[in-house]
Amino acid sequence: MKFSKKSLLLLVFGLLLSVVLVACASEPDESGTEDDSAEETEGTEGTEGGDGTGGNLVIANLSDAVSLDPAGSNDVPSSDVQANIYESLIKQDENMEVQPSLAESWEPVDDSTWEFKLREGVIFHDGSEFNAEVVKANIERILDPDVASPRAFLYDMVTDIEIVDDYTVRFTTEFPFSPLPAHLAHSGGAMVSLEQIKADYAAMEEGEEPGSVINENPIGTGFFKFEEWNAGTDITLVKNEDYWGEPAKLDSVTFKVVSEGLTRVAELDTGESHIANPISPNDVAQVEAMDGASVAQQGSVGLSYIGFNMEKEPFDDPLVRQAINMAIDREQIINGIYDGIGTPAAGPLAPDVFGYDENVSGLEYDPDAARELLAEAGYEDGFSTTLWTNDNQERIDTATNIQAQLEEFGIDIEIEVVEWGAYLEQTANGEHEMFILGWSTVTGDADYGLYALLHSDNIGEPGNRTFTADPELDALLDQARQEPDPDTRLELYSEIQEMLVDIAPMLYVHHQDYILGVSDSVKGLTQLPTGILQLQEVYIEQ
Repeated sequence: MKFSKKSLLLLVFGLLLSVVLVACASEPDESGTEDDSAEETEGTEGTEGGDGTGGNLVIANLSDAVSLDPAGSNDVPSSDVQANIYESLIKQDENMEVQPSLAESWEPVDDSTWEFKLREGVIFHDGSEFNAEVVKANIERILDPDVASPRAFLYDMVTDIEIVDDYTVRFTTEFPFSPLPAHLAHSGGAMVSLEQIKADYAAMEEGEEPGSVINENPIGTGFFKFEEWNAGTDITLVKNEDYWGEPAKLDSVTFKVVSEGLTRVAELDTGESHIANPISPNDVAQVEAMDGASVAQQGSVGLSYIGFNMEKEPFDDPLVRQAINMAIDREQIINGIYDGIGTPAAGPLAPDVFGYDENVSGLEYDPDAARELLAEAGYEDGFSTTLWTNDNQERIDTATNIQAQLEEFGIDIEIEVVEWGAYLEQTANGEHEMFILGWSTVTGDADYGLYALLHSDNIGEPGNRTFTADPELDALLDQARQEPDPDTRLELYSEIQEMLVDIAPMLYVHHQDYILGVSDSVKGLTQLPTGILQLQEVYIEQ
């Protein structure tokens, strides 16, 4: 197995760290402070009331948040934390159906205008009021080129936001856009305090980066409030006692960064953490055998994929991209690494997403055809390249499997393991060749699953890390999102998915299931198909 020096150091460090954390839980950590996990766990479970309230929920997460500014990043670890601090106008339930949140109702006025009636009496964590002016300021900020939000594509069809009265707002779109309510349920549409927005713009005028103020002190209307962020270590939220709706049952939540999978499982076993997010399929049996913990599994609208940087040789040649698709036996990955958990992917859309076409077969495993395509492209003897992944064990294992499978075709792969924040930044900048990543179609609509990933307007940070730039594909993606008739949209998305078979911008692996290890003391926990944990109803039973 071939790793770069940087990759090898990261893996060795991770293994050493896991041994230290498991074997020496009472020793000082690297910062010199005492690890008081035993006392914290005891105190957490000792403060619960008989009515199932109180306590501190500890979630051991694979990765830290990148940003606590809803406009600042487009990754799941950030969204998972933000979902508790902020609220959007609309939310999604466990069936991906849109439900009222900060907006009580909405309706189309005409083909290109939506009107939203806002909830009254909602107060931000800083005491300021939520109203139509706040909505206008938030969406305009995401669309502001000076802010350069990677989530701007969610609302780039919005041409005007009209304040009808204090609690009524109208959105005018450049073209009919039926998924707008679903897009407003996205965490990119989360409402930030107007005072924080003003302070953030003032900081930008002084030369600070966009989002610096909001990221340091995020203020929303959610059922938890921001308390503290120790970058790379943990984020703590506390209960919002003045929440407009049913308050959270917990006193606080700690999102703890535990990058090594075995350590997350060990912390669950010892009670140092209540939730291990995620656990590896290989660890399911170990968690199920624990006394006091179990496995929670949730199907998803997500996709795991291996992407090609189409701006770099040899991946600028569609024959090479098609060949690699046909050279890889996905079943080896799904069964060997994910223990058969998840749904094999023929394209970028999961079966539950509007626009999915079950008739598109994709590029199936055919090693002989793969060799013919490589020879036709001039790579009969193979080539050398790099495959990037972040520090996720399943992705590292997937990279190793891809490396071994492609070696049979003379393709020599060097694996690079990169820290999550740097991974997002560097793949957005196009520094990679091949890479492993995932995408969750959080709106439940094909526009989000295809437009963000594959339209040339979204190259880089918004989602198009394959650097796909195909004018015909762009035109179809534009047409599909502008088409008001659902049946016509389905036809267009079928055409797009057929086209993607030939373009082959990525190797679609599977639509994964989310797997958590959860303490039996945790009650009321659910997880959306988007991967976001629902914590409002959670409590810790003594």
